[in-house]
Amino acid sequence: MRDELAGQLSQLRDLTGRSLRELARDIDASSSSLSRYFSGQAVPPWPTVVALCKAAGRDPRPLREIWERAKEGPQTAPAAPVRNDLPHDVTAFTGRRAELDALLGAARTTQVVAIDGMGGVGKSALAVHAAHLLTAEFPDGQFYLDLHGFTPGRERVEPAEALRVLLSALGLPPGRIPEGLAERAALWRSELATRRAIVLLDNAADAGHVRDLLPGAGQIFVVITSRRRMVELDGAQPISLDVLPSEDAAQLFVESAGGARPGDVNEVLRRCGNLPLAIRVAAARLRHRPAWTLDTLVERLREGELAVSDVFEMSLRQLDPAQRRMFRLLGLVPGEDIDAYAAAALAGIPLANARSLLEDLVDVHLVQEPSAGRYRMHDLLRQAARADDPTADPAPAITRLADYYLSCMLAVKEQIRILIPLPTTVSQPPPSLPDLCEHDTAIKWLDTEWDNLMVTFALTVQLGVDTAAVGLAQLATMAHARRGGSEQLREGLEVTLPVAERLGDRRVLASHQYLLGSLLLRMGRLDEAMSRLEAGRDLMAADGDAVGEAMCLFQQGEVRGELADAGGAVQLLERAVAVVPPHEVAVRARLRASLSHALLSHGDYVAAREIAADVLETTRETDRQTARMCLDVLSQAALDLGDAQTALDLAEQAVDINRETHHAFFEAISLADVAVALLHLGRPEEAAARQAEAIAILELAAEPDRLARVHLPYAEACLATGNQDTAARHFQKALELATAHGLDYLAPEARSGLSRAS
Repeated sequence: MRDELAGQLSQLRDLTGRSLRELARDIDASSSSLSRYFSGQAVPPWPTVVALCKAAGRDPRPLREIWERAKEGPQTAPAAPVRNDLPHDVTAFTGRRAELDALLGAARTTQVVAIDGMGGVGKSALAVHAAHLLTAEFPDGQFYLDLHGFTPGRERVEPAEALRVLLSALGLPPGRIPEGLAERAALWRSELATRRAIVLLDNAADAGHVRDLLPGAGQIFVVITSRRRMVELDGAQPISLDVLPSEDAAQLFVESAGGARPGDVNEVLRRCGNLPLAIRVAAARLRHRPAWTLDTLVERLREGELAVSDVFEMSLRQLDPAQRRMFRLLGLVPGEDIDAYAAAALAGIPLANARSLLEDLVDVHLVQEPSAGRYRMHDLLRQAARADDPTADPAPAITRLADYYLSCMLAVKEQIRILIPLPTTVSQPPPSLPDLCEHDTAIKWLDTEWDNLMVTFALTVQLGVDTAAVGLAQLATMAHARRGGSEQLREGLEVTLPVAERLGDRRVLASHQYLLGSLLLRMGRLDEAMSRLEAGRDLMAADGDAVGEAMCLFQQGEVRGELADAGGAVQLLERAVAVVPPHEVAVRARLRASLSHALLSHGDYVAAREIAADVLETTRETDRQTARMCLDVLSQAALDLGDAQTALDLAEQAVDINRETHHAFFEAISLADVAVALLHLGRPEEAAARQAEAIAILELAAEPDRLARVHLPYAEACLATGNQDTAARHFQKALELATAHGLDYLAPEARSGLSRAS
């Protein structure tokens, strides 16, 4: 009955001929509430029904019975939340009435609008403001993407990467997103075809930058902003922005300045060229100078006959030397934002001073604070900051910033139990560090700063800051491997391998080879992995680094295990245990846990279980990842010996450890073990759910080798429990992954299983 009422109400709306926004205004209701009434998600109050009938010129009495039955009917579940990526709306949006009306009207008549205009003219502000007003009319999502077409110091977001981000925003896992640009564009169009959504593509370089991002069918409204006119974009309705009319510019200035002041506002506006961003900056200076009149501000603007492009210079001249230096340095920041600790390191000053300077810059609108404690700079202001001293060498400041990130990651390293010694050099310890002495705090910091870490790393490579570049590559690999992303980490190590060689430090080069070998092992490139690990082992042995040598042997043993050479794996791991000094208790425990796994694969169940149980007893509270390795071994041994219930209990303990320590990669492995045990216990529905969780994690982590290797045991378990069709599907998926990613050592096993399941 609710659907019937919604249909009747929708007909009333059509009869009015008004937009949702207009109708909401006329009957004194919110547009979001009307949207729920028309879609059947909620039943309106009777006065609202009467108001709708009055607006449509219809008698409400025939609807009374339908309304009462709908009101008394069962309640439907609330609608699932939809994605809304829109930035915060401008709080004092001023003027642009004609442009705003054109944009809102275009949402009902066309699919694409392109807003063009000079930098700082308010393109993004208009687009975001309109998108917020239109949200109720496009209930299936509001997507925003900054394409960085004109961002100083940033490479633009290419169409293929933009599509990956947009498809991910729709909820598609990485495994479903194809590699090719054309295929991604086709999938994007297909996903949008049944939706009513807004897509805001901000800061595009040109028409070619966005052509592949446009929808096909469907009720999608795309708004593009660019400093260039999109004349080559067929079907796009253009809206060109000029500087503000004088009346609107004056209103914006007065509101931004906190009220009127004595003096000639027109002269201020002339000096600012009626450019919204310049007006806001000038008004901010006035707002924080109560003793100033407009004439005082005009006098400052007149100095040097400042042009529009010099308005920022005027603002900068009001800064004291410390504030201006911080402003310049922030222009060098390669990431999207920065916190006070990193800013202090960038400037080489105490934390309290950095916080004070950042707040000063926020007050005058030279820096934004989009969230508490995070600071970012507008594109034009970043450009102005870099132009303020164009001859300055950025390398010293970037080195200080890199040293800050290195210092933080060394603290994170201690929390996540990285056992391999990394000879990281911090050239200049930062003034202050955040408190990263708790595991969860350290992990949260790393996840928050990851993108900033990566772009800082890229800049150290570009500037030739060799020691920092190598250190960031190595620590990033160890710190982030728990999340996956092996390909990105491998690229960083390979880019800096010549740098590590150039540094001439044998320990640094040995660590680099070890880490590369470890990543190649995880990626299934086993021959390359063995070669890198051998090179690292030789260097570590020559340097007398027993722990490093043992860890290389440990990884080489893992390679032999992947190649189904359990005997070779046992030999290498026994050598590793023999090499490591007795006082290295944590390292010995990790090696013995790996040895127990190799012994299990070799069929020596007694020795495997004895070692795993012994190590588990000593590491359950001190090194949870080593304990997890032991639980994996004991679970597999129990399953092989026919005790599926014990196998399940142990695997679930391993899942809990991985979740508590935020090791998503290993969580997926343990979930797959749980799924296999559940199958053997005759609980296929639960097993399928756990396997699906494991697959989703590994798809998100972009780890095809491990993904193939969770399909195979599950397929074998399906086969063993009589479900040949499901087994065949998982064998086929493993084969596809092995073939697509060159995992030659897995393909024969997948083909054999597929043959047995057919």
